Amino acid sequence: MHRDVAQKYYVVWAGRRTGIFTDWDMARQQVDKFAGARYKSFPTREEAELAFRAGRPAASPAKLAPKKAVSKTPAVADEAFDIQIYCDGACEPNPGNAGSGIAVYRKGILTELWYGLHHPRGTNNTAELNALHQALLMAEAATNAGETVQVLSDSSYAINCVSVWAASWEKRGWSKKNGEIKNLEIIKTMYALYTRIGPRLRLTHVSAHVGVEGNELADRMAMLAVQSREKDLRRYTDEIDVAAVLRMRAG
Repeated sequence: MHRDVAQKYYVVWAGRRTGIFTDWDMARQQVDKFAGARYKSFPTREEAELAFRAGRPAASPAKLAPKKAVSKTPAVADEAFDIQIYCDGACEPNPGNAGSGIAVYRKGILTELWYGLHHPRGTNNTAELNALHQALLMAEAATNAGETVQVLSDSSYAINCVSVWAASWEKRGWSKKNGEIKNLEIIKTMYALYTRIGPRLRLTHVSAHVGVEGNELADRMAMLAVQSREKDLRRYTDEIDVAAVLRMRAG
């Protein structure tokens, strides 16, 4: 007698591509012979999504603390995008020397690293906003060319600024009930950009420093920007040796 096989959901926290997969062969391609791979199967999508957002395996949904949504889009990557753009910011000290970094994947393959946008009197938040702004500009060019794009940031603040809070701030004449809106000019610029392209991309929050390759690489690029004090956004032109880049100073 034929017996149906129960659907499983495979979470990959660290691999060639991260996210939730419904096909084991696809998930296996992301982790096979990948140094430091982290993955696990779950019986339900709910458990998989909670575990992926938490950046670690979940014993059960009830044991996880509730999380506030950081964007209007799903917090998991469970489909193949033409392009994934990871962005990150760093500042040392905070406030102080700030810089931004970006890692670009095409069809799951790392193709570009970018660093720069140094500011001697920046903050971690301004560095994260600058990184996300550049990622959105890259996303606009790609979506205009008909490509599917996912932008990933570990900054809840930056994501919320453009995808959640800005809409209400705009309705109030770019003001909020209590206090000033910090970094208002870049937020307004980013919100206008996000409004144009938001429906054509997925903006995703990714946990920081849990071994997600794209996030770790963007972090190293952000610190390279801080150390080199590069004002422009510059493409990393050395050979992209992932292991060597990951040995660079982390933010």
